[in-house]
Amino acid sequence: MAQITLIEAVTQALAYEMAHDESVVVLGEDVGVNGGVFRATQGLQEKFGELRVLDTPLDETTIAGVTVGLAAQGMKPVAEAQFEGFIYPMMEQIACHAARMRNRTRGRITVPAVWRAPWGGGIRAPEHHSEANEHLFTNIPGLRVVMPSSPARAYGLLLAAIRDPDPVMFFEPKRIYRQYKEEVPDDGEALPLDVCFVLRDGTDVTLVSWGAQVKEALEAADALAEEGISAEVIDVATLTPLDFDTIAESVQKTGRCVIVHEAPKTAGFGAEIAARLAEECMYDLLAPVERVSGYDTHIPLFRLEMKYMPSAERVVDAAKRALAAS
Repeated sequence: MAQITLIEAVTQALAYEMAHDESVVVLGEDVGVNGGVFRATQGLQEKFGELRVLDTPLDETTIAGVTVGLAAQGMKPVAEAQFEGFIYPMMEQIACHAARMRNRTRGRITVPAVWRAPWGGGIRAPEHHSEANEHLFTNIPGLRVVMPSSPARAYGLLLAAIRDPDPVMFFEPKRIYRQYKEEVPDDGEALPLDVCFVLRDGTDVTLVSWGAQVKEALEAADALAEEGISAEVIDVATLTPLDFDTIAESVQKTGRCVIVHEAPKTAGFGAEIAARLAEECMYDLLAPVERVSGYDTHIPLFRLEMKYMPSAERVVDAAKRALAAS
């Protein structure tokens, strides 16, 4: 079985689904000849032709609008935003049309489209190339927001996203695009959407995260284990709709929760999980919910970039605060 990176898993999933479903098309800036800015679509145009892998003009609004139109007429388009910071011009088409089409037409028309976007910081990129803006999309009804944290989950979740009858935002944590490899069978097996993945069992504290920060959560769990503290690690994977039951079940067991994410703290998606815990799990909590996040500022340029990112050390400190507050 092949060992591949996360970016290679994205390519593998696209190639599998295009080979088995002729309605799947890929579009975006430089996705054809160049294979995308990160090479996620490399080789797809040679294999499937220019009619199914379309290089578009440098116009994000048009890419998003054409994607909505293709999906509404029976195709399954997968559009690429070169960076998540370029996705803001796409939001009008996504929020005002893609996410509303099923409701607007009372179910007569759906939009089975996927917007892929390299997400987050950590690659020393300039402004607008390191945004962590998933919380802007989790507040849009009718839109799924998915973020894988490993090659295997990137492959399985992207297949599921393409096969879903409704629009999906698929944020790819580019910091871990090529960070490590794992075995990913190219068998077309999709993973379930709307499900959290429990990556590590624990009894003392629950660590909840998604995307690239899952790595820091797992590292923190290892460090805590060396001190005799058992941490359960949950990868949210699908932010909306949220599988809150899995998080609640874990907190009922541990009594403590640390939420880890890269986006700014204020109104980040961690605030939604913390609010749900306060509403539905207050009597299970033994300590206040901790949030370890980015800061309320734009991700800085490279000299300060890694100081912005939540580190495993910050997660460990938060977990210890939760334990001390019990």
